[in-house]
Amino acid sequence: MKGIEEIYGLIKRPARVVITMHQKPDADAMGSSLGLFHFLKQFGHTINVISPTNWADWLKWMPGCADVTDYEYDTEKATSILETCDILFCLDFNILSRTRKMQHKLKEIECVKVLIDHHQEPATHVFNYGVSNTSKSSTCEMIFDFIISSGHKEKINKEIAECLFAGVMSDTGSFRFSSASADVHRMVAELKMTGFDHTVIYENLFDNFLETRLRFIGHVLQNRMEIYYEHNAAMISVPWKDLVKFDIKTGDTEGLVNYPLSIKGIKLAALIIDRDEEIRCSFRSKGNFDVNTFARKYFEGGGHFNAAGGRSKKTLDQTVLDFIAAMKENKSQLQ
Repeated sequence: MKGIEEIYGLIKRPARVVITMHQKPDADAMGSSLGLFHFLKQFGHTINVISPTNWADWLKWMPGCADVTDYEYDTEKATSILETCDILFCLDFNILSRTRKMQHKLKEIECVKVLIDHHQEPATHVFNYGVSNTSKSSTCEMIFDFIISSGHKEKINKEIAECLFAGVMSDTGSFRFSSASADVHRMVAELKMTGFDHTVIYENLFDNFLETRLRFIGHVLQNRMEIYYEHNAAMISVPWKDLVKFDIKTGDTEGLVNYPLSIKGIKLAALIIDRDEEIRCSFRSKGNFDVNTFARKYFEGGGHFNAAGGRSKKTLDQTVLDFIAAMKENKSQLQ
């Protein structure tokens, strides 16, 4: 994979561009994709943004989101777009499997493939150009860096700023995580110069849910959370029937894994959800416990040092037992 700086010349020549992200995109994935979309369209490119799956309702306010194509919902249209693209930008994922059913088409198409991502252990052999930087707070920060380094700071408009601010705020936990470096705050200051209202963006991301989600969270914390004080760990396990009962939609479980970390002494939190087709896992940690390695070793996953995800093809009950066994195996690092 060649350096990202080698494509600066390419972006100045109109081409057929596709921007994609990981499945079930969060604010960073959608924000970085749409931020790049609004930047590149100023060069006269024909641009399409494709998500591998659907996305949360609380992302639909983002400028340009209404025109994003859902690969699973409209496979024929998305496939046609991919087969004719010249440049493919892959944002906020490190391996093609994170695009779910779309991964086979991405492997198959012949075009220039560009990676911009901040997750560990990227599959660099898949991409022609790119940058992978785990020290970055978010892919949105990396898109900002891309724009600045390409020499086109003047093209950062209000639409770009809104998208990038949403992603960096979300991925830094509203700027409380250690990844919220001085560079991040300088970036936000630059974005604020475009005149967007950060209060409205915060409300769109965090105060934009239905009553059922709040009742679901209360039910889960009361009935589905287990605390293992002897291991400084906590786990929330959610059966499929709970998702059905509370009519849980895409994005409604976002942030749920963080609740146990607010308990004094807890260093590892796990969220294990039966999604019917497979078991999905989210892991968060404090301090020096590496959940990226934990997720890779036990749950076919990965991510960041303090935030990672995984999956299991077993039952929910068996996956819970697997987590407990893995937790006990790592007790020395958790104490």
